[in-house]
Amino acid sequence: MKKELMQILTCPMCKGNLELTVDEERENEIVSGSLYCPKCQHSYPIVDTIPNLLPLDLREGRS
Repeated sequence: MKKELMQILTCPMCKGNLELTVDEERENEIVSGSLYCPKCQHSYPIVDTIPNLLPLDLREGRS
C-alpha cells in the first residue's frame, strides 16, 4: 500500500479517519501493518501490501 492512499481512505464502517501503523515497509510501499479507526475502534490489517478494509464479520470466513 502506498502512503498516499491515506489521503483518500476512510473507515468503511463509520467513514472516520484511519490511523496507520507500519510493521514493514519496502521501497516506499507498506508491506504489512494496520489501519485503525479511533472513532469506531475497528482495525484493518495490511498484508502483502494490500489493506483489507472488509468489516470483521466478512473477513472471518476468508483465508
